Parts: sequence; structure tokens; C-alpha cells
Amino acid sequence: MRISGEMHYLYRWRAVDHQGEVLEVFATKRRDRKAALAFLKCAMKRDGRPQAIVTDRLRSFAAAMKDLGIGRRQVCVR
Repeated sequence: MRISGEMHYLYRWRAVDHQGEVLEVFATKRRDRKAALAFLKCAMKRDGRPQAIVTDRLRSFAAAMKDLGIGRRQVCVR
């Protein structure tokens, strides 16, 4: 995507419930701990703390969840 004449690769984060319904969508320029933390805070503010969080094996998720104190709720899948 081109923004102000610069190319940006956008990473999309999605929160989906157990029925497959999309709860939250978040687009960022980077896929790091700071972006994961912002996404998780935004999603939890609206929908509350989840029982489990299913993620890919990206380390930024684990770091962000450790900061929030919910690190044990992560389930990694490929």
C-alpha cells in the first residue's frame, strides 16, 4: 500500500471468536511486540479477557501476553 508516497506493507491482526465471527481487525506497519500489545489491549477492552488465545508461533504475541499477564492462555498452532 502506498501512503504519502512511501510503500508500506501492512500486517493485519484479527480477533475471531470460537464460532468464526471476526471481533476485531487491526492493521499495523510492523509485526512486533508493540503492535501485538496494542492489538491485544484494543481487543480485550471491547470483548474482555479470553479463556484462550490461539496464535501462530510469532514471538511478539508471547512477549505482549507476558506483559499483560496472560501468557499461559496462549495456544500455538501452525
